[in-house]
Amino acid sequence: MFRLPLRTGYRMARRFSFRLFGVVMALQVAVAAALAIADAIKKKDRVKRFGFPHPGSFEATVDDTVTTLYTRGENLYRDMLKAIRGARHQILFETYLWKSDEVGHEFRDALNDAAARGVDVYVIVDWFGNLVVPRSFYRFHPDVHVFHFPPVRLSLLLSPLRAAGLTHRKLMVVDNEFAFIGGYNIGSLYATEWRDTHVRLSGPAVYELRHSFVQVWNQLAGRRAPQLSPHNPTPWGPSLRAINNIPANLVYPIRAVYLDTISRAQVHIHLTTAYFIPDEQILAALIEAARRGVDVQIMIPEESNHIVADWLSRGFYSALLNENITLLLYRNAMIHAKTMTIDGHWSVVGTTNIDRLSLRFNYETVLEVQDPAFAANMDLIFQADRNNCRRVNREEWEARRPVARAVESALEPLRKML
Repeated sequence: MFRLPLRTGYRMARRFSFRLFGVVMALQVAVAAALAIADAIKKKDRVKRFGFPHPGSFEATVDDTVTTLYTRGENLYRDMLKAIRGARHQILFETYLWKSDEVGHEFRDALNDAAARGVDVYVIVDWFGNLVVPRSFYRFHPDVHVFHFPPVRLSLLLSPLRAAGLTHRKLMVVDNEFAFIGGYNIGSLYATEWRDTHVRLSGPAVYELRHSFVQVWNQLAGRRAPQLSPHNPTPWGPSLRAINNIPANLVYPIRAVYLDTISRAQVHIHLTTAYFIPDEQILAALIEAARRGVDVQIMIPEESNHIVADWLSRGFYSALLNENITLLLYRNAMIHAKTMTIDGHWSVVGTTNIDRLSLRFNYETVLEVQDPAFAANMDLIFQADRNNCRRVNREEWEARRPVARAVESALEPLRKML
């Protein structure tokens, strides 16, 4: 009987493995590209939709801090610009996407005007997220301190994990009097055509978000940039806390907080996210909550701005529906909110999606609020949004076409990357 030498057999097996891996990767790329092309063609014929509901704005006072929830971009931008134009001392501004459109110009000009009248203005804007924005748009006043957050830093070779991550945060602090955090990027599209959620703080908890900005600025903006004082004059507040993912420190506490709070849920979990691509532990935590009788409801876009993310999400539908988890698809607009409310007591509003990029890669911030009045407002928003959703029926979903199942299977390996 003829046998190949052990070393030759190993080489053949390794060569076959590499080729198989290449075929699988090529298949995923081809499927993703085909979906993207089909979506681009579809978007050309898509009419702008303004018929989706806007739950409104809601206020609650939590530990001497007034919180205002926004669900419409126009209202949020109005109050953010009002704060910038009324600033007397300092503005800290950070965003992921900043479009060079009417709204984008309005924010840029307001920040420049503030610097011109003597306000200390600090800006962090993600470089990768704004690749399509003309460099000429970023014409700031000479006194504006700007840090273009790089996608790759020099420390990548020495410490690749610490050098990873984009800034996906959207926050602003003005004069230590007002602070804003949530899912809204800066652009005209988001003002009227997207459903998102943001929160404004006025009171002692403003320093929570100031610390979030200062921590990143002082560590990453470089030695040539002026450092910001980390001093926090307010006492510890148990009800409002900013939680920050800081890759430079290898710190990703948001995921741990989510896992802990989901495991404590007793009554309900209302989760809204733009992209639902959970890792094994997050998915298992939600399923375990449902099995112990918790009413788990997950709201995601029926059609998001990233079609591949939509198809990756669909790969989890069966696992959710089999556990009687309510799956809600938001219609007629892109819902981009990143919120969760548990048992009418605990809530988060922030920048973090339920995917690996947010939970284990990017710079992110969420505001954790433990307060029944705030949670009641969050639940009112969720119920209003629910009225604009289509609930996924288990029987109908299991009867979907074989080609849909094939696409889901082909894209499944991408879950660990996104």
